[in-house]
Amino acid sequence: MPLPVLLAGLWRWRWCLFGIIAVLWGGGVTVVLVMPRAHVAQAVVAPAETTSFAVSSLLSPSPFAPAGLLDTRPSGNFAVYLGALRSPEAAALLARDTAIGTALARRRHGGLGGVLRAALGAERDVDADDVLDWLTRNLAVTQSLASVTWTLEIAQEDPSLALDMLRRLHAFAEAKVRADLADQAGRRVAALERRIAQENDIFLRNSLYELLAQQQRAGLVVAADEVVAARLVSAPMVEARPSLPNRPLLLALLSVAVPMAVLLAAVALLMLRFDPAMALSIATAPRARREPALFAERPRRPAHRPPEMANGD
Repeated sequence: MPLPVLLAGLWRWRWCLFGIIAVLWGGGVTVVLVMPRAHVAQAVVAPAETTSFAVSSLLSPSPFAPAGLLDTRPSGNFAVYLGALRSPEAAALLARDTAIGTALARRRHGGLGGVLRAALGAERDVDADDVLDWLTRNLAVTQSLASVTWTLEIAQEDPSLALDMLRRLHAFAEAKVRADLADQAGRRVAALERRIAQENDIFLRNSLYELLAQQQRAGLVVAADEVVAARLVSAPMVEARPSLPNRPLLLALLSVAVPMAVLLAAVALLMLRFDPAMALSIATAPRARREPALFAERPRRPAHRPPEMANGD
């Protein structure tokens, strides 16, 4: 399709396109302003392995070896901590000890979806799976590009509920890592003690005593240290004003996306309606040829007669 024909078609539809853009932008603005807003609770943590008195360095017989420079994935106890934040056990804890189930049920019963579910008879109580799905979608874990810290964020309409859930999640993940380490050290100590009681060789008993001392030290360190996975750099806090969704950003995106979408749709419709055969026939149709005039006749001007001659007549 030739570009002049395309531009002419868009210019011919300009008022219709302006109307469609205005209607769509107004509908988008209405949806953005009606959407419920949420408060964000935030905490900044750092892996305990990055500190000089980290539990990992005290438990291991050799110095802690960090990962490669290009590998930014979490490792060690901190990786277990991050995995526990979104675990089914964490979702069950929130469903049991917080009011997130009531908040999700109230949100589900409201709006057009709630009316449709009530009409179809698909109402059901909020369970741990719903809380886990909500936790997976609303808990954000972001690594800082300038340091080794990580930011934990959770969004909820009720600010006090968001802050309470973030505190409980951090405490649960930290306690899980500590309990796993203590249980592992206790099992190793019990196994070594049974092996020592059965061993008669003095050289093997000395080696087993060294291993037993290491595991007993590990259990003592885990029991004494309050932080084994993630150290709080900034305590959990919640903002005073809701910030999600970001209304200015959404309105700016609508101002750009809606005109582009309407223009692309108009261009696609013009290209679908364009008939190349008809355009070619119109372009190659013979036209009536006019011979150029050799002498152009000039229009005669009326003669200007003097007043004396006019009076004489």
